[in-house]
Amino acid sequence: MTLSSVPKLPGLFSRGLAPLPLEPLQWSLGRVLRTVAARHPELFERLGSHALKRFGVAPTDLPFAFVIEPRPCTPRIAVVRALPRGLAVRIVGPLFALLGLVDGSYDGDALFFSRDLVIEGDFEAVLALRNALEDAEVDLVAEAAAQFGPLAPVGQRLLRGALVGLQELAGAFARAGAR
Repeated sequence: MTLSSVPKLPGLFSRGLAPLPLEPLQWSLGRVLRTVAARHPELFERLGSHALKRFGVAPTDLPFAFVIEPRPCTPRIAVVRALPRGLAVRIVGPLFALLGLVDGSYDGDALFFSRDLVIEGDFEAVLALRNALEDAEVDLVAEAAAQFGPLAPVGQRLLRGALVGLQELAGAFARAGAR
C-alpha cells in the first residue's frame, strides 16, 4: 500500500474544523460508544485487562484526537486538541485509515509497514483491540445511525453518503496536488 492509497482530508477542511468546540462531538461520540458497548459487549470482554487502558487515536488530518477508555460497563471517549502523555497506546494516521481499521476495509499490518499508521506503546493492547474489533464486526456508521431511533435507516444512508463524499473530496484534492 502506498502512501497515496489512503485518502486524506484536505488541510482547508481541517483548518475549518479547528475553531469548533469539541464538547458536542464528544457528547455524540460518547453516545455511539455506549451503543457499541450495549450492542457488542463481547468486544469489551475480549479486551480483557486491556479494557482498563487508555488508547489515544489521532487522525493526522483532523484538528483533534480521541482518548478512548474501553471499560466494559462505562466506556468513555474524550475529544482533545492533542493526545496527552501517559496513554497505554497511541495510534496516529489519516482518518479514513483509522475508520478502515474498524470496518476492515484497510489492513492494519499493511498500514503500519507502509508508515501510513504509527503505533506507539503497548503492542499487546493494540493486538487485543484489533482482534476484538475484527471479531465484533462493528459497523460504526450503523452504530452512529442507531442514535436516530426510528430514523436510523435514513441516518445510515446520510452518514454513508457523507463519508463517501468526504473520501471523494480527499481523493480529488490528492489528485490535484499530485499534478
